[in-house]
Amino acid sequence: MNIMLVSVTERTREIGIRMAVGAKRRDILLQFLLEALMICLVGGAIGIGIGVGAAWLTSDMSGMTVEITFGAIGMSFLFSFAVGVFFGYYPARRAASLRPVEALRYE
Repeated sequence: MNIMLVSVTERTREIGIRMAVGAKRRDILLQFLLEALMICLVGGAIGIGIGVGAAWLTSDMSGMTVEITFGAIGMSFLFSFAVGVFFGYYPARRAASLRPVEALRYE
């Protein structure tokens, strides 16, 4: 959420320009919400890759058997998706609620 709030703050002029040339609030909301989802899903994929690699490495080094199920991987992606929607909605709504004139004046 903090990353997305910083992104909104840094791109205030861009948001103002997009709104001034005809972008609707829904377009801005969707842009930032999709950006938050992509960040979370890519982070989730990297985390799953590191987790699976660490599990295999631990299995090889300790001689224990490790079982990785597709259900656990699916739940991890689902959780990452939920985090993206939950923590991306507020910054996206904040970006969409900017007034174009004030956003263009922002430095």
